[in-house]
Amino acid sequence: MTILVTAFDAFGGEQINPTALALDALSARDLNIRLHKRLLPTVFHESIAELRKALDEVKPDAVLCLGQAGGRNNITLERVAINLDDARIPDNKNNQPIDEVIFPDGENAYFSTLPIKAIVEHLKEHGIPAEVSNTAGTFVCNHVLYGLLYSTHNTTVRGGFMHVPFLPEQVTDKPSMPSMSLEDITRAVFLTLEAITLHKEDLSISGGKEW
Repeated sequence: MTILVTAFDAFGGEQINPTALALDALSARDLNIRLHKRLLPTVFHESIAELRKALDEVKPDAVLCLGQAGGRNNITLERVAINLDDARIPDNKNNQPIDEVIFPDGENAYFSTLPIKAIVEHLKEHGIPAEVSNTAGTFVCNHVLYGLLYSTHNTTVRGGFMHVPFLPEQVTDKPSMPSMSLEDITRAVFLTLEAITLHKEDLSISGGKEW
């Protein structure tokens, strides 16, 4: 199995992005997969262009995109991407689209094709707090997830998105803001790849938390 994993560079005034660091640390050792990594720019449209280039080059069986969700206290597997950009802050090239569709010929929404509930259970079984999320936001994370699912919805490629919390060093000036160690984030990504290889079908269990 060939799996593509993507991450983002730092954005929103942060000096680091935990997904970029986790991607760099990630190893597929002990997994029977061919792992490919790509760092995407936190820029509307450029990010999808880089992702689609990677899809053409790698021809993966599955794709896991990673993003930072400051304020969340656990690993969240996204259920759905919507066809809308509505940026509360500018991206890294000062673009700030408001109420713009991503692909005019696309569906209003696409659902993740990864076994997200099975992944959540696998993470929790290994001591990583995790939940299904029902909103990927309307910034570049949702933008990339939508671009991935738009690009693969008529193929056998399985794809989805994982949000991770801030790192501890990112919250020293943010009282009460949750964080997670880089070691645990990297382990969560590894375990997610493992779950993808183990589960062709998702589990039929509740996962209806609102975020």
